[in-house]
Amino acid sequence: MSKELIGDTWFGTDRKLSVGDFKGRYLLLDFWTLCCVNCHHVLAELRPLEEKFSEVLTVVGIHSPKFEHEKDPEAVRAAISRHGIDHLVLNDPNMSTWEAFGVRAWPTLVLIDPAGEIIGTFSGEGHGHAIDALISSTTQTYQDSGLLIPGQFEVSFEDYEPGVFNQPGKLSVIPEGYRSYFQGADLLVSNSGSHNLHAVSSEALSEPVMTIGRSSRGSADGDFAQAEFSEPYGTVFLEPELAEALGYELIVADTANHLIRAVSLRSQRVSTIAGTTLQWMQNDETSGAALEINLSTPWDITVSEGLLLIAMAGEHRIWTLDLQGATVQVLAGTTNEGLQDGPFETAWFAQSSGLLASKTTNGLVWVIDAETSSLRKLQDGVVTTLVGKGLFEFGHLDGNAGEALLQHPLGLTELPNGQVVIADSYNASLRVFDPATNKVATLARDLSEPSDVVMLDGDLYIAEASGNRISKLPIAAAQLVVGESFITARPASILKPGLVDLEVVFVPPPGQKIDLRYGPATYLDVSSTPPELLLSGAGSASELTRIIEINPEVQDGVIHVAAKGASCDSNSEHATCHIHQQDWGIPVKITEAGEGILRLSLSGN
Repeated sequence: MSKELIGDTWFGTDRKLSVGDFKGRYLLLDFWTLCCVNCHHVLAELRPLEEKFSEVLTVVGIHSPKFEHEKDPEAVRAAISRHGIDHLVLNDPNMSTWEAFGVRAWPTLVLIDPAGEIIGTFSGEGHGHAIDALISSTTQTYQDSGLLIPGQFEVSFEDYEPGVFNQPGKLSVIPEGYRSYFQGADLLVSNSGSHNLHAVSSEALSEPVMTIGRSSRGSADGDFAQAEFSEPYGTVFLEPELAEALGYELIVADTANHLIRAVSLRSQRVSTIAGTTLQWMQNDETSGAALEINLSTPWDITVSEGLLLIAMAGEHRIWTLDLQGATVQVLAGTTNEGLQDGPFETAWFAQSSGLLASKTTNGLVWVIDAETSSLRKLQDGVVTTLVGKGLFEFGHLDGNAGEALLQHPLGLTELPNGQVVIADSYNASLRVFDPATNKVATLARDLSEPSDVVMLDGDLYIAEASGNRISKLPIAAAQLVVGESFITARPASILKPGLVDLEVVFVPPPGQKIDLRYGPATYLDVSSTPPELLLSGAGSASELTRIIEINPEVQDGVIHVAAKGASCDSNSEHATCHIHQQDWGIPVKITEAGEGILRLSLSGN
């Protein structure tokens, strides 16, 4: 096989490696990028595989960046720590390995056998069982032939000592009435990389006075010393009257556990109030008893008009939790990933990572949409974008909001005058949007992946994720700066105008069959940005093939494809069934010399 591993930096080894170095064992290439929440889901799917097949399987993460900031090896190093990655990683800033293996989307998994041949390609999520089945069904054959040589492949990461904070993700100001529970501390830090929460004083930012949760990944309820979280992010304190009625004062978005947790400060206990620990997948229920509905990577939370709003980053919607009724339901979004305004039920989001109910305008909720690098708002049943242009256009530009650019922002706070301060993570900056003038300016630069910001006593406090610190910034007048605009480095697919065959390949894993017990086992939804890119072929249907018609008057755009396949075990009385799903946002350029077929692989050889 001529395809090779090309990049600028290896992590977990002190030498450059090639596909040939892994002959004699299975090699699984995980094409990911550090911003991609679906890639985070796949990391969780891979952990049991790496443990089960440690003698015969090596995983190599191929970091293929979307954003300009993600090309930096130090950004990749921080992400490896943040997500607890302990397999080899190759940084591929020029997407060379991505192109060599014909990858089209994050995440994509490519399984290579002990002879060095590709035996499986899987795009999207839900493929852990398929890879398990493929390895299990072929191991004996490779052993009998002498091609498989069991043993450990050495991986060695530098010792990492994060200090007090480890990849802090979110901040909350502790209300004065609750500070006695925290020995007078006034800031709560989601210490995401260590799976716990730290309470600190704004006068001594590096000295936690209380910690909630063990420093280990898990989902156990219990007292503060025994409870577990998995990469917690957003937190919100409840008003005293509501807290008294519910029996807890603090709510936590337990992001990687797909849970919402409640914290009783009086009894010092953590409990689960929403989610099952299972990740929401297509066709799962979207309303009902909170403890019976699956969630998907809840990243941030806020309280508005008596409801807890949840930024469900993993499936690109905003949900609500009725705290007193203990029920959840979808508020806004369709699961389509992109930037589309309009009524709640038709709007699109893209990995929303910041939510904040306005204190200056009743009924308004601010939203940070990370993957579209945008600031948006929810108001009167409508989603509106204030700053941001879409999935693949980003940068650092100040000025009129319609032209300003952000780069993967993650958090925000509102000032008393109604201005919104944005933690513009990949621009290493704090930005400010002024609704009165409709302009964007820069407050601070040269931060270390700022992931959140809050205001306390006239000062801003910033969670610098990759800097492993909380920093303080007195508010100063914004100064316009000249910046840069970028587009994603991801290669575009070249298509011809007119009729194009769209095909999504789905092959059930070994030992499984298409699951038709509950109706069609597959699903395909197609749309585009701009909408006029597709003259026909948009919409939803069960078949995984379709003819789409490309508008010759449109030179470029994005084709959005969402696909699902269901399979179940073939030879079992109580068969276990599995969902495979992927959303593709495919940049395309239209020329007469382009291809007449767009072929995507959900799973197959």
